[in-house]
Amino acid sequence: MTFTFTKCSAMIDLAAVVLTKDEEANVGRCLDKLQWVPKVLVLDSGSTDGTEQIAKSFPNVEWATRPFESFAGQCNYALGKLRSEWVLSMDADYILSDELIREISDLRPGPEVCSYAARFVYCIDGKPLRGTLYRRGGPVLYRRLKCRYADFGHGHASKVEGKTAILSNIIYHDDRKTLERWTANQREYARREVEYLFGPEPKEGWSVADRLRKLGWLMPGLALLFTLFGKGVVLDGRPGWEYARQRFIAEKCISEEIRRRRS
Repeated sequence: MTFTFTKCSAMIDLAAVVLTKDEEANVGRCLDKLQWVPKVLVLDSGSTDGTEQIAKSFPNVEWATRPFESFAGQCNYALGKLRSEWVLSMDADYILSDELIREISDLRPGPEVCSYAARFVYCIDGKPLRGTLYRRGGPVLYRRLKCRYADFGHGHASKVEGKTAILSNIIYHDDRKTLERWTANQREYARREVEYLFGPEPKEGWSVADRLRKLGWLMPGLALLFTLFGKGVVLDGRPGWEYARQRFIAEKCISEEIRRRRS
């Protein structure tokens, strides 16, 4: 397996965190773009594929394992194992653009800036799509002592004190797991998402998509049509149709879980 190396060094005191489980299809490309970071903590929750072997081939990687309880729990545990002032939080299917690497390397934040958010571009097999349903999450780069994570739906959200700035360049989201593995993950995510939808959180915090999802039958078709035509990925050819199919499957998993809960 061959990787390229972007030569940079950060002005800030920086470490990175990558969460993994069976990510051999993705983790090498992710870690390749993190070779300029002095320390990368890969926190694994039970991989049975080649994830560990690939991760340990990078000399700046520290490998750690912990049984999965929640995404927030994994992230908070990882923060406790680091001592750097700043942390770059990555999923195994995130790929930093070269322009973003240079931008982070040159950062000289004032004391009022405690975190940075970034824009994501979704890819299918390396091809960037013109549109996505991917929601920009919380900060991806933050002062370690100013951040804690909380679970939110099937995912997690960071809670950072202080000012958040926006990075100018992009992170690619390029998940290349097999469809079978990806679908199995979506079924688990759907279970957590439905727990959130039927949980005690106030409805005022729900998005329009959350409200439509709770109907249990409408969202799969809406997601397919909106992805293809609302986001324009129908113009991206096969990768666009594949992405629309993924969004349909993800929403169908949630819809089926809702029906099971109500039966």
